[in-house]
Amino acid sequence: MKLQDFFELINKEHRVNAGSEAHQFMHLLSQEALQITGELNGSYHTPEEIRTLMKKLTGREIDESFRMFPPFYSEFGKNIHIGKDVFINSGCRFQDHGGIIIGDGALIGHNVVLATINHDLDPLKCGDNILAPIIIGERVWIGASATILPGVRIGDGAVVAAGAVVTKDVPENVVVGGVPARVLKKIAEPFSD
Repeated sequence: MKLQDFFELINKEHRVNAGSEAHQFMHLLSQEALQITGELNGSYHTPEEIRTLMKKLTGREIDESFRMFPPFYSEFGKNIHIGKDVFINSGCRFQDHGGIIIGDGALIGHNVVLATINHDLDPLKCGDNILAPIIIGERVWIGASATILPGVRIGDGAVVAAGAVVTKDVPENVVVGGVPARVLKKIAEPFSD
């Protein structure tokens, strides 16, 4: 299987059955991602070196405005899309098989988890992966130790409070928090450039 075939499958079916060719392919690419993140996390790297390693992990260009404080973890990497002026703080875990899109100017706090996989609830099929993308809008701030679940869209200018578990879409220019996250307040004046 090739990467493009895998993307076509998950975009069409949003599912990878346990033991299938696609499932084996996921595990193969996981080894590459673990090697790259091991290198990223194993010693100090300059911002330029971090961008080079993230390009290797994602297979995509990384804008020179991108900043990250490792360690960083991903067991796939090839379905992460990062905009300009993005900052990712230390300890984040991106489970990106289903796709993670991060808009320009997003700030992601310490220990944030972005999870794009669920498992089938049927005990006989619990090894099957159900995939759904996470889309983070522009100028979003995700606080420390927040968890964003599969299929969630976070609107431009939104703030996710520290420790929140986001299970549903977040509108633009609001603050959400809690478990599960709910809208706490509207941001009266959206930030200007």
